[in-house]
Amino acid sequence: MSTNILLIGSGAREHAIARSCSKSSLNYKIFCIGSGYNPGIMGKCEDLVVANFNDPNVVTNYAKEHKINYAIIGPENPLQAGIADALWKINVKVFGPTQSLARIETSKEFARKMLKDFNIPGGPIFKSFISLKGVEEFCNDLQNEFVIKFDGLAGGKGVKVFGEHLHGMGQALDYCKNIIDKGGKFLIEEKFIGEEFSLMSFCDGETIQHMPIVQDHKRAYENDTGPNTGGMGAYSPSRLINEDLEKKIINKIIKPTLKGLEKMGTKYNGFLYTGLMIIKNEPFLIEYNVRMGDPECQTLLPKLKTDFLDILLASCDEKLDTINIEWSNNKSLCIVLCSKGYPDKYEKNLEIENLETISLNKEEYLFHAGTQKKGEKVYATGGRVLNFVVLSNSFKDAREKIIKKINKLGWTKGFYRKDIGFKVIK
Repeated sequence: MSTNILLIGSGAREHAIARSCSKSSLNYKIFCIGSGYNPGIMGKCEDLVVANFNDPNVVTNYAKEHKINYAIIGPENPLQAGIADALWKINVKVFGPTQSLARIETSKEFARKMLKDFNIPGGPIFKSFISLKGVEEFCNDLQNEFVIKFDGLAGGKGVKVFGEHLHGMGQALDYCKNIIDKGGKFLIEEKFIGEEFSLMSFCDGETIQHMPIVQDHKRAYENDTGPNTGGMGAYSPSRLINEDLEKKIINKIIKPTLKGLEKMGTKYNGFLYTGLMIIKNEPFLIEYNVRMGDPECQTLLPKLKTDFLDILLASCDEKLDTINIEWSNNKSLCIVLCSKGYPDKYEKNLEIENLETISLNKEEYLFHAGTQKKGEKVYATGGRVLNFVVLSNSFKDAREKIIKKINKLGWTKGFYRKDIGFKVIK
């Protein structure tokens, strides 16, 4: 008898998850609730239905109909909506935290207060606001070295850095007013000046096992310029990591975080993403996410040698300590092909031709992000469209192979950053 697994979400991250699940030696069937007909996921599952995966009734009814045993939640929105809680109530084991614990991502104010309450070091000086009262004074206190963050989910685009995205106090106040006018809340934090990377981990409530360090490129254009995006590409491992720094991250931030979450009443089960700023070999916490990053997930999962489903199912059963997780020593690099105009206005429903001409050799991967299959044709429906990933013993070789593939595709409606990995490729 097969194990029925529900995958929630239908972007490139979920395509990478579905691909990793499909390599499992376990007897399983994958079902998916998505927001679109992702061509990559369609070939990996028994059934893909397009429905509102943020609605607990929709998800639980589907789970009952298809006799789902386990669920993997890809995006953050269903976690915010309490989908994990709803599935546990009908005896479906879920890899993904409860609604309460998901607040470490879904509310930046909640996350910052947790750092303070449990004496977790590395957080910035901050204040939260629901009006403009006191905003300018606090910015002056920070000597104009500050960041404004929308207190909620914004797809990686809710952060504005003074001096980079916001030029002058007038623009800063306008951004704050725009959030207020929409009924939102925001935080103003001291600006950290350093270099970012991410540490993602598997957690089962008792045990935590870490993935390789990965660095994302958030800015839209070369040399890390332009507006923030959901991610233009990533690479792993980071040149910044060393044994001393890794110990500091785990002992000063990760372990106290898990203890703090447990003291809140529920054990944390799922992916834990820790976004860090490294300043003089010291880690400072930028953010938590309660799911795998995108495109970090697509960059890392091809490196995973251990059976992915073994890891996730063991985590749901609080048996992660029984799994020995192994990773490829190869370097991994991902480049995201986007629709022209992203992250601002861009055309949708643009046909992508010549996909069948893109051949993939061993250690080469193509993940569908903002695409949909309609009949026999594939269309770009989102800002980030395709993810090209290559594993190699050289970052330079990986990037050159990807760029050749993008050039061969010849999609004139798209653009990409040609310098992904520039910090490690000289």
